[in-house]
Amino acid sequence: MNTGSSSKYPFIPLEQADFQRLEQAAFLKGLLRPFKGKGSLDSWARQCHALRDDLIALAQCRILAQTAAYPYCLLPVQLAQQTTGAGTTFLRWRNADRSVMGVALWQQLLAWPSTPARLIDDLYAIEAQRLVLNMQISLLHTLGRQARDCANKLAQADDIYLRQRQARGLPLHFPTPQEAS
Repeated sequence: MNTGSSSKYPFIPLEQADFQRLEQAAFLKGLLRPFKGKGSLDSWARQCHALRDDLIALAQCRILAQTAAYPYCLLPVQLAQQTTGAGTTFLRWRNADRSVMGVALWQQLLAWPSTPARLIDDLYAIEAQRLVLNMQISLLHTLGRQARDCANKLAQADDIYLRQRQARGLPLHFPTPQEAS
């Protein structure tokens, strides 16, 4: 689909080259590997959150910068950032006075008779980009949070294990996965 082709001010969606600048290849390989302990899980959680933050910065630089410029800045509905209580940022549609947010505003904007027809394709491309970016940001946030939670649970298991070895007079030792099975 050639989005924005009928518009004089075409919205330019993110392309593969934008994502290649992020460390996604190393990140994806990091998911399915034998984590050696709390430290490696914490490290991977930091990578997830750093990649999430890089993606948010990319959205700010490339998407929000475009939608804040002419002609989109003249519309009664704008794309904006929303920072959540969980500590991440998503792209949301909002009205000018910030009293209402949500995709219903985008739907109304498309149906609004005063929305220039030449912007309909761009507004669709912006919404499609917003949906995908929000999903990617959410996944990275969740993966990082899950990795950090697992690291904390592993630390608790380590403490219990070491206390039991010590209580039984055994030398302190962490078995490798092969030894444990």
